Amino acid sequence: MFKLKEVLEIFSNIGVRDILDMAIVAFVFYKLFMLIRHTSAEQVLKGLVVLLIVTKLSEWARFYVTNWILKNTITVGIIALIILFQPELRRALEHIGRTKFLTKSIMELSREALNENIHEIVEASTNLSRQKIGALIIIERETGIGDVIETGTTIQGNISSRLLINIFIPNTPLHDGAVVIRKDKIMAAGCVLPLTQNPNLSKELGTRHRAGIGMTEKCDAIAIMVSEETGAISIAMDGKLSRYLDAKTLMSVLKNAYQNEQQKPLLRWKWRQKDE
Repeated sequence: MFKLKEVLEIFSNIGVRDILDMAIVAFVFYKLFMLIRHTSAEQVLKGLVVLLIVTKLSEWARFYVTNWILKNTITVGIIALIILFQPELRRALEHIGRTKFLTKSIMELSREALNENIHEIVEASTNLSRQKIGALIIIERETGIGDVIETGTTIQGNISSRLLINIFIPNTPLHDGAVVIRKDKIMAAGCVLPLTQNPNLSKELGTRHRAGIGMTEKCDAIAIMVSEETGAISIAMDGKLSRYLDAKTLMSVLKNAYQNEQQKPLLRWKWRQKDE
């Protein structure tokens, strides 16, 4: 009965500010969980929880040597965790940095310019698909990918289906790499991209598709891939791959991606999308 009174007293002292404080903490923890969900960091976190439980049990059981080793392991492990969680921490900070309070969207173009750029990209993709010429096109959105652009050959030309097709013609100097588009410019070609480490991808996917997926896992860019074996057009966003797109579907996906980006609220807390 005494404990019940203590519990009731605690709840009676909770005010609106306390509820708001707890809601913020719960929201942040939820977003952190969504950030690491279905990644290697999730398994690391589970291992850390088990380690903390074992450490506490060893303290209760008075296993002094074991407890000393575990405590020192956790102390050193904090530094290791920062290294292990580096991709997730970077992704979270990038999402926070994309708020319109802090930066201006690099996708802010007129509707006419957007439609024209999308038309040129779709036309190039479908032409390459018909000829079964492999291609990899990266469209920069809000997260700057200047480090990727620097790995290629600078072009800085207007977006043109003819230019895109010529870049990917086999046996030309720049065909074996990625083209990066920023706003209404083709910034560079022959760029090197990071490969995805996702073990669940189909083995039939080649280096081009794995590079496109890997790029979209690290930032909010859009990747368009054309298979040189089948001519199939694929698109990757947020680490998710959609395959066998026709011109109409590709056009619709790109327009929706641009429109959704422009309609986002000022504070965008979407740290990680749920897997479809």
